Amino acid sequence: MTVESMREYGLEHMADDEMRNFLSNQRMGVIGLPATDAPYLVPISFGYDGESSLYFTFVGGPDSRKRTLMDAAETVRFLTYSAQSVFNWQSLMLTGAVSRVPEAEWDRLADVLQGVWRPEVFEAAIAAEEVVVYRLDVDEWAGIKHTGLPPGFGVGGTGE
Repeated sequence: MTVESMREYGLEHMADDEMRNFLSNQRMGVIGLPATDAPYLVPISFGYDGESSLYFTFVGGPDSRKRTLMDAAETVRFLTYSAQSVFNWQSLMLTGAVSRVPEAEWDRLADVLQGVWRPEVFEAAIAAEEVVVYRLDVDEWAGIKHTGLPPGFGVGGTGE
């Protein structure tokens, strides 16, 4: 099944500006890291620079599986989505290279990272644990959306 085959039901590709606006309003997603047995999927909060990079803050030591896989990865995938109802949802998948951001650059990222949502347990751990920031430089964007009712479900159920 392709987006094209589902157009008659209201499914659409997102335009570049729609994808950027959607990403600007999201705070959580799932990052897929390459692993030997199967992709390692991690829910994670992020900051977006408004251009082509996402930023992730990791809290914890170097023995973390997530950090080990992130350091070894050449390419990762990231998914963020929003589903208000079965007829109104958006999904955006990003692919790109990931790298650790040197601590000397963190100050210039303050605005990007300030609005990042974090569970309270991570906020509390930041003072005691090692913190590392990673950047995902997006090479590919793919977004789809469904923002209306399917054919036959018009006003008053008349399909108009």
